[in-house]
Amino acid sequence: MRIVNFWQTEDIRFPTSKELDGSDAMNPDPDYSAAYLSFGHHGEAPSVGHASVFTIGRGNDVQVAALEALEPFVVGRDLDELLADMGALYKELTGDSQLRWLGPEKGVMHMAIGAVVNALWDIKARESAMPLWELLSSLSPEELCNLIDFRYLSGALSPEDALDIFRRSEAGRPERLVALRAEGYPAYTTSPGWLGYDDEKLARLCREAQADGFSRIKLKVGGNLEDDIRRLSIARTTCGDGYPIAIDANQRWEIGEAVEWIEALAPFGIDWVEEPTSPDDVLGHQEIARRVHPVRVSTGEHMANRVVTRQLLESEAVGLLQIDSARVAGVNENIAILALAAKFGVPVFPHAGGVGLCEAVQHLAFFDYVALTGMKEDRAIEYVQHLHDHFVDPVVVHEGRYWPSDVSGNSQEILDTTRRDYSYPSGIIWRE
Repeated sequence: MRIVNFWQTEDIRFPTSKELDGSDAMNPDPDYSAAYLSFGHHGEAPSVGHASVFTIGRGNDVQVAALEALEPFVVGRDLDELLADMGALYKELTGDSQLRWLGPEKGVMHMAIGAVVNALWDIKARESAMPLWELLSSLSPEELCNLIDFRYLSGALSPEDALDIFRRSEAGRPERLVALRAEGYPAYTTSPGWLGYDDEKLARLCREAQADGFSRIKLKVGGNLEDDIRRLSIARTTCGDGYPIAIDANQRWEIGEAVEWIEALAPFGIDWVEEPTSPDDVLGHQEIARRVHPVRVSTGEHMANRVVTRQLLESEAVGLLQIDSARVAGVNENIAILALAAKFGVPVFPHAGGVGLCEAVQHLAFFDYVALTGMKEDRAIEYVQHLHDHFVDPVVVHEGRYWPSDVSGNSQEILDTTRRDYSYPSGIIWRE
């Protein structure tokens, strides 16, 4: 019997506000941060998993405290029993009568639960000697359905619906697995578009993005309309007509304001507008989508849970959907969200604008292609060119594509030197 006897949480922060990397209309000075979790069994047959919750600086200590509060639910448990049923711990934690009061199923505690779930998947993948995406893609339709909590999804996604979706894609898995390794998965980049960058840097990074083969770029907007018109004009002139350019308001606008702002930017050929208003306002997104059509509306970076996903899809409030590896309760809930998107025929463009998010969410997108939708058309994973060198298994992106890792695990382990130097507030980077 292997008992979980190791649990470690860490507050790791990067001073990205110095160069305004990650800056947008709502978050002008982010310090990309990770509330980092490691747990598992030390001793005979040791096994440890890693995961993190992305934040942007202040409050990362609160997220770490939420991780620490979950220690009694895991330490002392039989690790092999937890690994035998990968849906059990997820449903136990999200269904706990007292933890639910802190959400229910949203916010800091829900995100902490996601880190616990993701770290357990890391252990499962390591012990299976497979990267997480391949492990998920090897599960049977019945096993995948057992991972999902179907509560509150009635009418939108039943267990029978999900089973049918997974079964339909099962036959083509081997061919798609080969294709993924040979062709990669499309990427788009937000790196040119941070709001704090000057015009010269914007134009230079747009040229570099095209030269690097990215299928589209995304610009942050919402600070000042005249500035946004100027910046979109620079991007369109640099990239040329027909090249897809998306915009991201990061929840900046009221409904009417969003419509007016999008209409002013639409002549530049907007592929989609992301988070035009509050991520909780389903009806607001619905109205905006109706009034700015054919510009597509998207959200998902701050989508609290699968229930909000269901409402966004049922109401046709989004034309494309994001997922985020650290916002909901981990791999299990994201599989439910991907299945919902597949049921409604809405393409998924995973959010990855933060430390560790590219590394984590690539596994979900690869799984979606191999074992769920079988589609890469009109889909792409976000890519930002920051902080990947701090990971043991960093993403591989070239020719405008993500290339799947064959390293076992979920790619979330941070280097020991980084964990030491960027620890907040005691690490050398912060002491200096």
